[in-house]
Amino acid sequence: MAIRAAVFDAYGTLLDVHSAMAAHAPALGPDWPAISQTWRTKQIEYSWVRSLAGQFRDFAGLTRDALDFAAARHGITDPALLDQVEQAYRALTPYPDVIPVLEQLRAKGLGRAILSNGERRMLDGAVAHAGLTPLLDAVLSVDAVAVFKPDPRVYTLATDYFGLRPHEVAFLSSNPWDAFGAHHFGFQVFWVNRLQQPEEYGLHGLVRVLPGLAPLIDALE
Repeated sequence: MAIRAAVFDAYGTLLDVHSAMAAHAPALGPDWPAISQTWRTKQIEYSWVRSLAGQFRDFAGLTRDALDFAAARHGITDPALLDQVEQAYRALTPYPDVIPVLEQLRAKGLGRAILSNGERRMLDGAVAHAGLTPLLDAVLSVDAVAVFKPDPRVYTLATDYFGLRPHEVAFLSSNPWDAFGAHHFGFQVFWVNRLQQPEEYGLHGLVRVLPGLAPLIDALE
């Protein structure tokens, strides 16, 4: 089935979520990877709980809530350092394969968009800092529907924007739960398994698995 647009998750797929704490590793100490993982885990957990409870709080707020939890768990008590780490999350480093793949997709005439849990302003700032804005047709935030992925209402934002049916959209995410939700919505899904995680949600056989973004171009041929 012909794909007419590629839609990407942002955090962890295009942008390295651990680069915020990596930038402050000397101040955080040698355990910064564990602190960063706690932050990420709680950030995602809070989005799911909020969605299930019907109590939306934007991703910027959840990001700070999760950072405060991670700091308390790991004994980080410097408020100025936490503020600096939070600001660094708004200027995450893109993975090296991101810009070349977006350029190739543009050359092929395919639509290109981000569909993210991110709050609109923090997402726009991160995308601009990474140099991705000129390569995208749209940056779509869950703020428009006040619920987080993998709720189907979020994926509808992409089909509505492009005026396409789900099977005409390639959806790419590094998050297996996101890939699972997108598959059941009807997208043609590529799980970008950068960290070689074990299979979850029975994804093998349901979606295509890529080690990074670079193989996407051949996969679309």
